[in-house]
Amino acid sequence: MSWRRWLRLQGPLLVAAPLLRLLASTWRVEWRGVPLARPSGTPARLLAFWHGGLLPIAWAIRGRGIVAMVSEHRDGELIARILRGWGFALVRGSSTRGGGKVLLGMIRALADGQDGAITPDGPRGPIEVPHIGAIRAAQRAGVAIVPVRVEASRAWRARSWDRFLVPKPFARVVITAEAPWIPGAGVDGALVEELQRRLGTTGAA
Repeated sequence: MSWRRWLRLQGPLLVAAPLLRLLASTWRVEWRGVPLARPSGTPARLLAFWHGGLLPIAWAIRGRGIVAMVSEHRDGELIARILRGWGFALVRGSSTRGGGKVLLGMIRALADGQDGAITPDGPRGPIEVPHIGAIRAAQRAGVAIVPVRVEASRAWRARSWDRFLVPKPFARVVITAEAPWIPGAGVDGALVEELQRRLGTTGAA
């Protein structure tokens, strides 16, 4: 590999990763609702949150070996490398690329007792409209979905489809984990609407 190709691939990570860690270390994170620590011997859970809130939520749940589903699209590569550095295990793919393979990987991880994390509206939206994949993974693994919301007192918003949320330095970040929901059998549209309702919105604290 030439040094130019290496720099093109690694350069953004070399710059972004330490800056994001430094920024995130200033946030005042408050966790509410369902405890993050799962009692020993209890079933795995699938944490679900909107793509736009990925950064602060990932920081809050880092270092726990949670299995995250990350897109294989180009913009997903930087996210994948940062999440690995924050202690996540990864399955790569999305609803539009490698969907069956990545869904099976998540189901296996959940069935093996590992907690998972998924952004139901990723990787391309529409914003805060879930796809059925998160529900299918929970159903087939026999686990509950824990809807997670994030709010920040001060934040930047990217001009991307998901309005990616980046809390500003020393922002107050409130993360709320709602009661676990086990999606049973039912009409897909109704299940998707229920998940959307439970996830709420990403906004200001």
